[in-house]
Amino acid sequence: MSHRVHAVYDGKVLRLEDDLDLEPNTRYLLIVEKDEPNGEISRETSYPLSIIRSLATDMKITDLAERHDQYAHKKLEDP
Repeated sequence: MSHRVHAVYDGKVLRLEDDLDLEPNTRYLLIVEKDEPNGEISRETSYPLSIIRSLATDMKITDLAERHDQYAHKKLEDP
């Protein structure tokens, strides 16, 4: 499960703008990217796997690790 949360760094700590429902005393991995003015992550300067993860999350894909070959080679349907 992943969460996307905005935060502000005050020079010492990151202050979250939203509450998170996380388990106390549990380690979490944080990926910090600068928020662009329009609210989008700069896809040109972001880490490529972060872009893929972000797109998969937006598309509600939960099995990307298991089925990445199928997604990578899937042909897009014509509208």
